[in-house]
This record gives sequence, structure tokens and C-alpha cells, in this order.
Amino acid sequence: MIRKTAFWIATLFAFMVSGVAYAQFEPTKPIDFVIMAGKGGGADKMARLMQSIVEQNDLASRPLVPVNKSGGSGAEALVSLNTAGDPDHTIMVTLNSFFTTPLRQPGLGINIMDFAPVGRMAEDTFVLWVHKDEGVTTFQQFLDEAQARGSDWVMGGTGSAQEDQIITDFLNDTFNLSIKYIPYKGGGAVAKDLAGRNIHSSVNNPSEALGFYESGDVIPLVAFTDERLPMFPEVPTLIEATGEPFAYYMQRAVVGAPGMSDEALSYYTDLFTMVYDSAEWQEYKSSKSLLGDFTSGADLAGYWDVQRSRHETILRASGAIQ
Repeated sequence: MIRKTAFWIATLFAFMVSGVAYAQFEPTKPIDFVIMAGKGGGADKMARLMQSIVEQNDLASRPLVPVNKSGGSGAEALVSLNTAGDPDHTIMVTLNSFFTTPLRQPGLGINIMDFAPVGRMAEDTFVLWVHKDEGVTTFQQFLDEAQARGSDWVMGGTGSAQEDQIITDFLNDTFNLSIKYIPYKGGGAVAKDLAGRNIHSSVNNPSEALGFYESGDVIPLVAFTDERLPMFPEVPTLIEATGEPFAYYMQRAVVGAPGMSDEALSYYTDLFTMVYDSAEWQEYKSSKSLLGDFTSGADLAGYWDVQRSRHETILRASGAIQ
């Protein structure tokens, strides 16, 4: 009761502070909540949790309606948002394919800086996983086994030339491996196939692999982070394991359609600030090894600009773009 009372006090304060924006805009119909990945992955789980927080705490006058659009490594979702007929009622949950897909597919005509910077809810992390029956328990053993098997060692990941393949390409290039990469539509399918031994490894986000980790089916070998993850204190970072100064994170952000009004942007930023501050989101963020503070507006747009440049460099170096 105390926690719920405190939450409602915070919610009331947010309404008071942003009263002008709320008076100017209020959704008049269900809000399209596009997810640029398949069901069961980190983005899907995040979106549906946020939907439930909004619904259970009665934070919005109209419901968020999640819809998965995973085609073309997020191209389907980007085009859908870019051509939205009602920008003030259309938002999207993003991954790093928000940066990579427009770079790889310039014909889409997508300029990410046209999207409305609602809020970055966190940065997700990546861990290298293998099945328990591979007989591999350390990163060095993984390197030895992957080198011995060459292209017969298969890494599953979400999408083509985006987060999971970027990490796989880095491993191949840095450690002289020939790992074969197979793209999936979502991280949930990747995790299931690793648990079923249809692939040999993955770099799933913790939230995607957690169930199979807890059941003992998969083993974490290394984290692609600057510091060890509290959830896996025994798992070294790649920097610790090899000396290679490589860390990679994925944005978990909410963006609005191009052409969204300033009033609607203010409304959604306030809405997702309340979601971020909720006990449910903070618990999820902690339990799934999500990092980072809430970022919105000009700060989020600046973050996008930096990340777009970084990913352009990565994709050019890998040969994914010219």
C-alpha cells in the first residue's frame, strides 16, 4: 500500500509539472505500439511489460496496442512508422537495427533523425552462451572448439548485419574464427534453438536466455560489457578474458513517428518517464541486467547521432556497407 501510494503521488506530480502539455494533447484512440522484432525477444518482452505497467497503473487514457513487425531486420517497422497516417498515435520500441538497417538499406529513405525522441528506457547487454552439453565452460575453450570446427560452428542471432552479427563478426575477425551466422526474426527463437542444440552458441541478451540459464540448459561464458554484470558475477567481461577492449550495448528506446507534434511528444515523454520510474520497470531493469538512465529529447537525439556514426564505421569495416 505504501509503495502504491508513493507511486501515485509521483504520478500526480508528473501531471502537475507537465499540465500544459497534457492539456494540449491527449490520445483519442488506441496507440499503435510497433515492435521492430519478433515475439519472445528482448524488445517484445520490454514492450509488453511497458504496456502492462501503463494499463495496470491507468497511466494513459487510451491503450497501447503492441504489434510485431520484424521483417527485413526492422525495415518493416521503420517503414511503417515513417509512413504512419497518424503520427500522434504511433510509437515504436527500437533496437540497434534502428541505426544499422537504414545504413544497410538506403533505398528505404529512412532518416532516423526525423523520428521523435520519446525516451531511452535502458541499454541492454550481450552475453556469449553455449549449451551445457558442448563441454565448453570458459571463453578459451570456446575459442579452441570454434577454431577446430571452423564454419561447422554455428552462431544464431537476431537479424542480419545488426547487433548479434556485429558481435559475431568481431569474434571471427579478432580471434581468427570462421563461425557461421544464422539470422532469426527474434531473440526468443534464438534462445529456444540454442537450448534445443540446433545451434552451438548465441549472444542473446540476458532477458532472452534467462529461462534456459535458470533451467541449466545454457552456460554464459563472457559478457560484452565494460564491467561484470551483477546477475552473473562469475562471468568475466571480454576485456578481462582476452584484453580486447570491446564492449557493445543495445538501446531500448521508445520513438515517435516522424511528424509527431511537440505536444504529443511531450505527452509520451512524460508517460514513459512514469513507466521508467515505476517499481515494476526498475525491478525488471535490475533483474535483466539493463543499464543506463532515462534519456529523452535533444539528449536522446544526440545519442542517436553518435550511435549512427559508430555503426556506420562498424558496418564499413565488416564490409556490410561500402
